Amino acid sequence: MTAAQTRPSSDELLAFILSSLDEDKAEDVVQIDLRGKTAIGDHMVVATGRSTRQVTALATKLAERIKQDFGFVCKTEGRDTGDWVLVDTGDVIVHVFRPEVREFYQIEKMWLGGDSAV
Repeated sequence: MTAAQTRPSSDELLAFILSSLDEDKAEDVVQIDLRGKTAIGDHMVVATGRSTRQVTALATKLAERIKQDFGFVCKTEGRDTGDWVLVDTGDVIVHVFRPEVREFYQIEKMWLGGDSAV
């Protein structure tokens, strides 16, 4: 992507993210449509890595691919510990967890639990 090109749509970015996570063997990937529910983004993706090393690698490779293919830098948090890494693209929020941490926080339930949870 050159500087003259526009940023991808949130749906294009979501498809790219899902493909990247699939390629790197992320497990239990869930996508959540946030449009009309919140202003934090259009989509949320929640995925699991088998270990702290895989969680960190999934998030790092995703951020690198986005920078390489689309020319912008994502905000990331949590790479130092590798239990839960957040990748914020602006339009799509990606959470990558170790299995135990994902089970503990259960953030999907907050967004998928129906209108009463929002």
